[in-house]
Amino acid sequence: MPDKRYYSLVREGNVADITIYGDITSWPWSESDVSSYNLSKELDALTDVDHINVNINSYGGEVAEGLAIYNALRRHKAHVRTVCDGFACSIASVIFMAGDERIVNDASLIMIHNAWSYAHGNAADLRKQADDLDVITSASKQAYMSRIAISEEELTELMDDETWIKPEDALRMGFATEVRTYQSDNPSQSARTALFRLISQAIDDEDEPGDDGADGDDPDAGGSGDQDDQDDQDDQDGNPDGSPDGDDADGGGDGGDADDPDEDPDENENQSKEAAALAAFILSEQANF
Repeated sequence: MPDKRYYSLVREGNVADITIYGDITSWPWSESDVSSYNLSKELDALTDVDHINVNINSYGGEVAEGLAIYNALRRHKAHVRTVCDGFACSIASVIFMAGDERIVNDASLIMIHNAWSYAHGNAADLRKQADDLDVITSASKQAYMSRIAISEEELTELMDDETWIKPEDALRMGFATEVRTYQSDNPSQSARTALFRLISQAIDDEDEPGDDGADGDDPDAGGSGDQDDQDDQDDQDGNPDGSPDGDDADGGGDGGDADDPDEDPDENENQSKEAAALAAFILSEQANF
């Protein structure tokens, strides 16, 4: 099979794969651009294919070109499956709606908005341009309404707000028919991911009931300050927990025994704060990835 380009149409048996990874334009200058004229000619030649897969990653482009591609796919006799591989924005989201099956990957987004344009002229010209844009937008709305499960009023609000639609929302509203999720069984080789996992586990362990230093044999286990059986013996001897006794090496009455140096509550609190700060830093770095 030939190498996949930004835009390509590859046929294998009775299945054709179309890749649209660029702008939708009537003036295709680079290999990533696609025009309705070129694509429609190629679709017309696919007279004996049963399935067409259209993989999309595009910011959109010209409305007229996108509507023509959408209609060319809708009228083809083959079963059409559209797949959002990254972004399906603007008129590219209309092309996405041409699929009988519409699959969004779990790491992909759809964006819809009203048609827009540049304008010049007098006041009458600008008013007409605004009215024309409303009509142009209605064509895209018709494509959405033929598939989605929400009302036209809800759709209008989403388009007015220029909305980015997450995969689960696309499925719920009917823009998509399936969310494709990839699970990897391969071990992670990311030191940052492994470190964050260890820190998260440490924080979870810190928050678990009965995990704050209380002895498993102590019926008061739950962070009350009875750290071991020696402190329980203190209670029986009339010494309150945390008061100095002969077994306390430092005699400071801080509730900790010399045998349990890790039970300093200030140290535990500092460790938790340091772990939380490190986890927050790692999360911020991941967000910038």
